[in-house]
Amino acid sequence: MPLKMKTFYSEDELIKHIRLHTPTLYHSSKTSTVIPYDKLEKLLGLREEDDYTIADLSKLPAHYSLNEKNNLVVRGPLSWEDAKNYLRSKKRNLKTSPTEQLALVTAGVATSCTGERCFSFGNLRSQVASLKYLDFQGEEKTLRKEDELKIDGIDLSAYQNDFKRFESFKNAPYPRFEKAIDLMIGTEGQLGIITEVELETTEDQDVQYVFITLPRWEENCEPHLEIFEKFQDLRQKVISCEILDSNCMNYLKADEKLGNNQDIIFLEIKAEAFEDVFENVLCTLALTSTDQIFEINESKFHHVRAAVPRAIFEVNSQMGVVKMGTDVQVAPEQFKDLLGFYREASRIGIRYCLFGHFGDAHLHYNYMPSPTDSETCLKQFKKLYEKVLDWKGSPFAEHGIGLLKQQYIKNFHSQTQLTLFKALKDRFDPHRQFFPQGFMNKN
Repeated sequence: MPLKMKTFYSEDELIKHIRLHTPTLYHSSKTSTVIPYDKLEKLLGLREEDDYTIADLSKLPAHYSLNEKNNLVVRGPLSWEDAKNYLRSKKRNLKTSPTEQLALVTAGVATSCTGERCFSFGNLRSQVASLKYLDFQGEEKTLRKEDELKIDGIDLSAYQNDFKRFESFKNAPYPRFEKAIDLMIGTEGQLGIITEVELETTEDQDVQYVFITLPRWEENCEPHLEIFEKFQDLRQKVISCEILDSNCMNYLKADEKLGNNQDIIFLEIKAEAFEDVFENVLCTLALTSTDQIFEINESKFHHVRAAVPRAIFEVNSQMGVVKMGTDVQVAPEQFKDLLGFYREASRIGIRYCLFGHFGDAHLHYNYMPSPTDSETCLKQFKKLYEKVLDWKGSPFAEHGIGLLKQQYIKNFHSQTQLTLFKALKDRFDPHRQFFPQGFMNKN
C-alpha cells in the first residue's frame, strides 16, 4: 500500500487523526539529516496491508510571544531563524543556534538539536522551561522543567544512574528521563506530539566574530588541539567555537571561501570580553600567530556555517546516496583520539569533509561517496562507533537517530534502556502509533 500523505491545517484536524491511532510519522520542515524523506517507502519496510501516514505539521497555525519571564513561547511551526529575528526585535536572543536555521523549534526540541551556542549556554534540554504535547488520546498535557519525572509503576533509578556518565554531553545515546520535560525532549515524537515550547532566552549582547586560519588537521592538528584546550575555560566569554576544515571550502562559492586551503576555526566572542580574550589567549598561542586571526561580520559568519551542510546535502542528493556523516561527541580527554580516527578514515580514497562544534569535541565527519562507495563508508562508521563505545562517548549528540542511525545505536542500549523504552511505549503509546519505526521500538 503506498504511503498516505496528510497535511494538517488546524489542531482539531490533528487531534482527530491522533484518535484514529493510525501509525504515523510526523514531520515539519523536512530538514532532518537522519530521515531521508525521498526514500521512506523503502526504509520503513511496510507491507502491502499496512496502513501508514506521513503527516505534515508545517501548516498548523503558528503563535509566538515573549512572556513575563523573558521566555519565548512557541506554539506551532516557527523556524529557528524566525524565532531569532523576533527575539532580536525585543533585544533578546536564543541560547542555542542549530546550524539549519530553517528547521522548526518544536521539531528541534523533539530531537534535542542543541546547536552552536551550547559552548556557552549548555544543551537544549537545560533551556526548555516547559512544553505541551498531545498524547495518544489527543489530549494536551503540560510538562515543566522544575518537576521530576515520576511514572506510577515504573522505576527509573537504574536508567538514570546509567545516564550520569553523559551529564556533560549535549545528548547521551538515550534521553535523560529525569525531569518531566524529558518525556518529549530527544524522544523524536515517539511518545506524543509537541504543540508548544517555552524556551529560556538571553539578553542580545554585542558580539565580535573571529575566524582563525590553521593548517589542514589531517597533516598537523597540534595547533587545533592547543586552541581547543585554551578555550575550555572560556565558556563565560566565548559563546561558540566552530570549525570548517579545508575540504568544506570546496563546497562554497568563490566569494564565500575563507583561507587558502586551510582549516577555519570560528569564534563568537562577547564584545565586553573581546580585548581580554584577544590579549590573554589568542596572542599567547604558541602554534598560531596573530596574522592568522581575522574579524568577520555576523551575517557572513552564519551564512558560511550554514552553507556547508546544505551544500553537502545537495551533492549527496545529486549522487543518489543518503547522507554518510557522523554526529559524534567525546569527552575532552578523547578529542585527540577522535581526530586521529578521522585522520585514518580520510585515507581510504573517498572525498570527505569535517565541520562542527569544535569547542565541545563534537564533530561532523562527512563522506561524499559515489553509490559504489557506500558500503566502504558504512564499514568505517562501524569501526568508529565501536571506538566511541570504548571511549564512553555519545555517537549521536545533536541530530537524533531517526531511521539512518539505528543500526549503530543498538550497541549503546543495554537491557536497562530497552526495558524502560518498552514500558514507556506501553504507557504513552499503547497503539504504537507515534513513529513506530523509532529507536524506542527496537527491542
